Amino acid sequence: MPHSPELSVVIPAYEQASFLAETMASVLDQTGVDLELIVADHASSDGTYEVAEAFTTDPRVTLLRTPAGGGAASNWAAVTDVARGEFLKLLPGDDTVLPGSLARQAALLRDHPGAALVAGRRRIVDSSGRTIAKRRGLQGLDVTLPGDEAVRRAVVSGTNPFGEPGAVMMRRAVLEAAGGWQGRWSYAIDLASYFGALRHGSFVRDDEVASTFRVGGGQWSVALVDQQADEITRLFEETGRELDAVTPDDVRRGARRARALARQRRIVYRVLGAVRR
Repeated sequence: MPHSPELSVVIPAYEQASFLAETMASVLDQTGVDLELIVADHASSDGTYEVAEAFTTDPRVTLLRTPAGGGAASNWAAVTDVARGEFLKLLPGDDTVLPGSLARQAALLRDHPGAALVAGRRRIVDSSGRTIAKRRGLQGLDVTLPGDEAVRRAVVSGTNPFGEPGAVMMRRAVLEAAGGWQGRWSYAIDLASYFGALRHGSFVRDDEVASTFRVGGGQWSVALVDQQADEITRLFEETGRELDAVTPDDVRRGARRARALARQRRIVYRVLGAVRR
């Protein structure tokens, strides 16, 4: 029977030739955890596949090609379907995991067998790697929380306190039980997927900085900020209808907070001179 690693790190890559080598190295340089690394290139035209191919001498690496079409959700699903590990981390192709973070988060899941996911803090960097924020995330989240309470607190926060996928590790079986990545959401696909997983288990906090998250030109646009706030509000409203722990007042508070945070981000982006109008 083929060996199944404890952890599957999956990278859905698209047009990320400039950053992918750093991303993959940040995974393969980790110690203290039995892992596989699966990269799926989504019909890139910039040499992304060739960058990943240079790492295939490492037996832990599997490289796939996925056809064009279906957007990010299609590539997220395709690369995850190949995973064999008990635990799963999806890492965008321009982000990194910090040394020791994979072993630490895997240990937290082992130590909390009822946990659906663990989330750590992340460092925000710009397209050149300059640090914008050293420690972001986990606001309002205790060390451990029942899943429905973790969802409720996320709604009230008006944002995604768990962070981008590189900061999060899940039990693969829990994600599958929740229906996989929630691809009908564009900007909130990660948060909607966490909400689904947390209906099947509890939350555990990793207080260390687990990953970097890179923001680029498209992510800094005023229009995108508004679209994200609108979609996250719709997600909160749907969650309030489906989950008893989330009250109508929680949804109203979260929606107000989401709009206020969007206004703050627009101001910050203008100050940084990175807004695309």
